[in-house]
Amino acid sequence: MISLNPSTLQKMKRFRSISRGFWSFVIIMSMILIAFFGEIFINSRALLVKYEGKLYFPTYGQMIPGTFFGLEYGYETNYRELKTKLNQEEGSGFVLMPIVPYNAYENDLRFNEYPPFPPSFSDRHFLGTDNVGRDILARLVYGFRTAIIFSCVLLLLNYTIGIAIGCSMGYFGGIFDLFFPRVIEIWSNVPFLYVIIIISSIVVPNFMILILIMAFFGWIGITWVMRTMTYREKEKEYVLAVRTLGASHFRIIFRHIIPNTISVIVTYAPFAISGGIVSLTSLDYLGFGLPAPTPSWGELLAQGWQNMEAWWISASVVGALVVTLMTVTFTGEGIREAFDPKKHTIYE
Repeated sequence: MISLNPSTLQKMKRFRSISRGFWSFVIIMSMILIAFFGEIFINSRALLVKYEGKLYFPTYGQMIPGTFFGLEYGYETNYRELKTKLNQEEGSGFVLMPIVPYNAYENDLRFNEYPPFPPSFSDRHFLGTDNVGRDILARLVYGFRTAIIFSCVLLLLNYTIGIAIGCSMGYFGGIFDLFFPRVIEIWSNVPFLYVIIIISSIVVPNFMILILIMAFFGWIGITWVMRTMTYREKEKEYVLAVRTLGASHFRIIFRHIIPNTISVIVTYAPFAISGGIVSLTSLDYLGFGLPAPTPSWGELLAQGWQNMEAWWISASVVGALVVTLMTVTFTGEGIREAFDPKKHTIYE
């Protein structure tokens, strides 16, 4: 069994007592779970098909052509159509569809009508459709999954680079600490948005290109924090003791200094994630983000601005952004309070 440090258990108990932070954490984790298993709730593929006495699970399986179920085409089965067909043929089987039977890329068009279509419970478009007939709820959920993965990968890269450089500056000092801050000051003055625009004019930015570009600029903030924390920690008795015992610099930094600054790292993480979500949404809104037709909150926000009469588009995206950023911010406040040894503030 996993044995946690008593101090860690005390901090977890304290975090649990901060209602606003704890329940915000529960909400954001629930949203992440729903997004990562979105195919179970929002998908054009059926969850379960019973046909000729056999069961099929198409959601996470391979593509099944329509001819397999007696339909007149060889491309992937339209399970909504199959459900109607099997309901008419009583006793031949059934189809169990997700709550929202559309995927994030599917155009649901109607005869003699033009999208965007307003919310409709009968059509299972609970938040309506965008200007090409794609379900907004599906694009919100899958766009959130993309944004969370993007933010977490960006956080990992920024923290890896920033913590390594910041600890090195604070620990070694001297010429290294004199030279590298000047490099960071010059680097931080490079206009980030102009770099994105230039690169977007040359190549279509994909997920990894955006991650790398933002990681080139995003590590600077945590670097200054870790430099200051390392300066403070390296003069404490426990570091002097392990240095006297002959521990290497690598061991002192990664086994002693960084673990004792973990509260600062954990405190900044939720705010860094929210920053990553806002950055990706902003770039997508300006047209310099992920290429179409990738589900994106920024792209939906741009659609809402272009189609002001379709109020449900803007309302859906703004509502999702407000809930996400509020829960992440409150979670960060709760973590900061739980890990703060001074306990100088109280969040309820």
